[in-house]
Amino acid sequence: MSTVQAKQASASCLPELRLLQGPKGARHESGKGEVLIRGASTAGSTRTVSVAVDCMGTDAGPAGVLKGALEAGREGGVSLLAVGDRDQLEHAASREDTSGVTLEIVHAPEVIGMNEGPTAAIRKKRDSSLVQSIMLVREGRAEAVVSGGNTGATMAAATLLLGRLAGVERPAIAVPLPRRDGDTVVLDAGANAECKATHLKQFGIMGSVYAARLLERAEPSVGLLSIGKEEGKGNELTKEAFGLLSDSGVRFVGNVEGRNIFDGTVDVVVCDGFVGNVILKTCEGVAEMLARFIKEELMRTAVSRLGGALARGAFKRLRKRIDYAERGGAPLLGVAGVAIISHGSSSPRAYANAVRVARRFVVCDVNGEIEARLAGSAKTSAEAQV
Repeated sequence: MSTVQAKQASASCLPELRLLQGPKGARHESGKGEVLIRGASTAGSTRTVSVAVDCMGTDAGPAGVLKGALEAGREGGVSLLAVGDRDQLEHAASREDTSGVTLEIVHAPEVIGMNEGPTAAIRKKRDSSLVQSIMLVREGRAEAVVSGGNTGATMAAATLLLGRLAGVERPAIAVPLPRRDGDTVVLDAGANAECKATHLKQFGIMGSVYAARLLERAEPSVGLLSIGKEEGKGNELTKEAFGLLSDSGVRFVGNVEGRNIFDGTVDVVVCDGFVGNVILKTCEGVAEMLARFIKEELMRTAVSRLGGALARGAFKRLRKRIDYAERGGAPLLGVAGVAIISHGSSSPRAYANAVRVARRFVVCDVNGEIEARLAGSAKTSAEAQV
């Protein structure tokens, strides 16, 4: 595997594009100054999706993010645009196997920190890796973006720069949470702290499409998170949303409680972003606590340590079932593009899965189906009022 020679390539490169390594003979000069590496492998895929990956502002660092993206890239079906500091990404790329990968490095010198105000940050830092990643989607150079940076800034930039799908009032973060037989989609998980009942209705429609297309549920069931299953339970928001969801065209099963997220009762759980984010953060805390408790108890005595060693395979399987890294990231449903939000402390494996999710989102035309379903629901509601 050859090493990236940045100095030799700099004379022929545009400022935002740099040389990447690949298999011998795979180098291609585009004629516009950028140097690309074209891989031939598509791993049986008939559709190659271009994915912009924001490589900065995360705990994994640009090397970790790129490592994960390349893992997905080597499987074929995606072309990658790694966005971030040119020197750091070139160095990271020189240490990785890029054979069979289509990859560009797009230079973005600025980084939006986790604690920066979203709106002000995206306006002041137009050359940040986050903003430039989303601009690649806006300009049509990429079909999807993956970012594990500042979540608020990702949501704001995606909404402002990409706009919303036709009929969408508020985009929502859809998070898959583990259950006995797969995942339950919870939305909104933090994009909208305050919602109207019409927003919850749209969340139900968007979540139903996501569960059908990406989780392969034939007829997803949708529940409204409340303090009891009875129709009259809840606050004014959930009571009004109950009626709207009943006539939304989704398979609405009524109110559900928090425990139903994990027992397989329902495929999609709808709530406002304040409640959804509390659920998400609570799940993270409980998972960390249980992992710590299990480890402490297994190490307590010689007998328990032996039992733990014998059950190591079972623990690995359990970890895989509940690990957020296996799910990759959460889509921001409702924006006029594909934006996958990864956890800030995601591992390379999580970023690889996020790229895979982005590709499936595009190939399955989730956005097209959302627009169609929203238009159909709006037409039905209008006809009912006549």
